Amino acid sequence: MGIAPQASTPPLTETDNHRRYFFEKFGLTERLLERCLGEALSAGGEFADLYFESVTATSLGIEEQIVKSASTGTSVGCGIRVIAGERTGYAYTDNLSQERLLHAARTAAMIASGPAKQPVVGFEDARSTDLYPVPLGGFDLDLAARLELIQRADRAARSFDPRIVQVRASFAEELRRILVVGSDGAFASDTQPLARLNVFVIARDGTITTRGSAGGGGRAGVEQFTGGKSPEHLACEAARGAVLQLGARPAPAGEMEVVLGPGWPGILLHEAVGHGLEADFNRKGTSAFSGLIGQRVASSKVTVVDNGTMAGRRGSLNVDDEGSATQETVLIENGILKGYLTDKLSARLTGAANTGSGRRESYQCIPMPRMTNTYMLAGEDDPEDILRSVRRGLYAVNFGGGQVDITNGKFVFSASEAYLIEDGRITAPVRDATLIGNGPEALRYVSMVGHDLRLDEGIGTCGKAGQSVPVGVGMPTIKLDRMTVGGTAG
Repeated sequence: MGIAPQASTPPLTETDNHRRYFFEKFGLTERLLERCLGEALSAGGEFADLYFESVTATSLGIEEQIVKSASTGTSVGCGIRVIAGERTGYAYTDNLSQERLLHAARTAAMIASGPAKQPVVGFEDARSTDLYPVPLGGFDLDLAARLELIQRADRAARSFDPRIVQVRASFAEELRRILVVGSDGAFASDTQPLARLNVFVIARDGTITTRGSAGGGGRAGVEQFTGGKSPEHLACEAARGAVLQLGARPAPAGEMEVVLGPGWPGILLHEAVGHGLEADFNRKGTSAFSGLIGQRVASSKVTVVDNGTMAGRRGSLNVDDEGSATQETVLIENGILKGYLTDKLSARLTGAANTGSGRRESYQCIPMPRMTNTYMLAGEDDPEDILRSVRRGLYAVNFGGGQVDITNGKFVFSASEAYLIEDGRITAPVRDATLIGNGPEALRYVSMVGHDLRLDEGIGTCGKAGQSVPVGVGMPTIKLDRMTVGGTAG
């Protein structure tokens, strides 16, 4: 990738480190960017953009105290998009030479096709917030320090209880640099750190085998793994969950009151409601929320926001993958649907404002509307009062996997940690509990919302149309008056 810098480069300040990286390392010039956009629009199109990306990543994993995986690498490339009406042409290259970039631009142009547009001249540098400062030294690949993190987690999990029979721990970190240039004159760059530590354990007592997991992370380096995200804390949480399940009762089945705990249970909100509020589904009429803006879709106690501007959070971004500033977007306010998450294409086609929600997995992928950090705002109820109000029900504290049908909102989620509530008190832990329902319908049964809003520990990864991106979720303690619980006990 060693391309000699060309003669003409845009003026750079000492603080323009994001932009400097691509221009100095790969020989980009403003003139070359203008030529690429001109070629992209040469066969037609209303809009074109260039998305440059360079990712340096490292990952480590241990199992049974043995290092089973270790890797580090760098990927570089550019994706070029052309939009003509509802048609999108997209091409990408992992070679940032002038020839390959112009070829990709012409390819995307031919896919979109349409009346030729005027060439692009000049860009406006987009200024954004600084939600995750990156040291000037860049990416520190001290593998020994990272290996020590997961070894500490392994030791802590094994010492938690003699019934812990297997431990796996992993660490993943990346530094992602992007440069986005649009035919509308937009020019944005960013450097995005991201790290995550995960612990998985298996516990066994006689013939009963259970599993537990925990993790943490965010947009920072190894320095974040202290306190509540220390390897020891995460390992003990994973081990605690597995050991707890050894003595759990079979979950009850039937319709009952359900209390969701704060934090990670927001994954249910993310899946059952959040995806249905992404503009592409609604523009195509395939979401259960299509055409419902201004209408009541939840209890008056429910307000849901998507917020990409939270410092250091896993789902936060200074700019999205189209170069637009992220923002806090109110999706549902006091039960009323206020709007959808949009990217440039959906905003253009629907006439809605762009919420800065265009995201993609990599330069090889087309952007689409995606969530960032999605959560329900806190209410006024005391969490203890919420539990005391339940005569017989389920208290779900943690979740594993789940499935959602976007077209009708129906979901099935498995609770990895749940308890019986009997006469207002948390009693026995239960296993194999599933929550079955419909997202829009379930929100109508929210009768109490706690004042204890909490976000997850920084482990969320969201999948859509084959692309995965980091996200955050959260919620306070809430009570649903009715929900179907699947279990094995009557």
